[in-house]
This record gives sequence, C-alpha cells and structure tokens, in this order.
Amino acid sequence: MGFGGISPWSLLLILLIVMLIFGTKRLKGVGGDLGAAIKSFKQSMSDGEQEETKQLKEDTTKVVEGKVKEKEQA
Repeated sequence: MGFGGISPWSLLLILLIVMLIFGTKRLKGVGGDLGAAIKSFKQSMSDGEQEETKQLKEDTTKVVEGKVKEKEQA
C-alpha cells in the first residue's frame, strides 16, 4: 500500500494523465512558479524575524541607557 491506500501504480497513472492533459511545458512553468512563491514566502518570513530581532535590540538598548542615565543623575 502507498499513501493513504493509493498504490504507486495509481499515482503513476494519475501523473501520466496529468502530463497528457497539461503537457510538460505547462507543468514545468507551474513548478517554477510554485518554487518561486515558496522561496519568496520563506524570504519574507526571514525578513520579518530579522526586523523583530532588530526592534527588540533597540528597545533593550533604550531601557539599558535609561537605567544608566537614572544612576548618573542620582
């Protein structure tokens, strides 16, 4: 048995039918577009995390500088 009760032969037959209907050029284009979309999504997630980290560092620096100034004034 394969994935969820689908045999490897069934998957191969489905792939063959899809290739006959859409053609290899269109499938290659769809695959490339899907890959580019996933890459863009990962990059935007990484950029968001870097932005959050930068903001946290700036906030921490402000708090520490504020504490130092309070001690200098006292």
